[in-house]
Amino acid sequence: MRRPLTALAHTAVQAVLNPGGRAIDATMGNGHDTCFLASRVAPDGRVIAFDVQTHAMAKTHERLGAAGLDALVNLQLRGHEQMTTAVPHDWPGTVDVVMFNLGYLPGGDRTIVTQAETTLTALNQALQMLRPGGLLSLLLYRDHGGAETESTAVENWVSTLAGRYVIERHESPGPCLFLISAS
Repeated sequence: MRRPLTALAHTAVQAVLNPGGRAIDATMGNGHDTCFLASRVAPDGRVIAFDVQTHAMAKTHERLGAAGLDALVNLQLRGHEQMTTAVPHDWPGTVDVVMFNLGYLPGGDRTIVTQAETTLTALNQALQMLRPGGLLSLLLYRDHGGAETESTAVENWVSTLAGRYVIERHESPGPCLFLISAS
């Protein structure tokens, strides 16, 4: 039986994210990854999470509160392409993990989806955030409107990183996971 790509991503994150660490959830969605990241950095670390939907922020805030992790997370109601303007000035080059789940908000408005242009901007910013040895986890869902355009753009972007980053690609019948490690 195949292991879900979300579980594979979490396993990879666990290898590089420890208590006191810094993490960014570029697409908070319903807060599953945000909560996971906060649990890994607790009790002294920090997480910043981004989403453009108030529904995502409310669900994430609720999930974090129930887990007692809300004090560790700064929720940003803005697009991930604004990452560099939203993080503290001392974060670039020090972040352990940046996670992306591209697509739409499960249980939300499926017409609101991540877009190639803003995603590529955010991905470039994410690389600036990572410390040496840090990890960019990029889960690319390919079954929504506009997914083909975004998928092609992201895959082309990933191909430009060859030789400068360690890249693992994990396929499934649905999404694709890229694990990109900074040297």
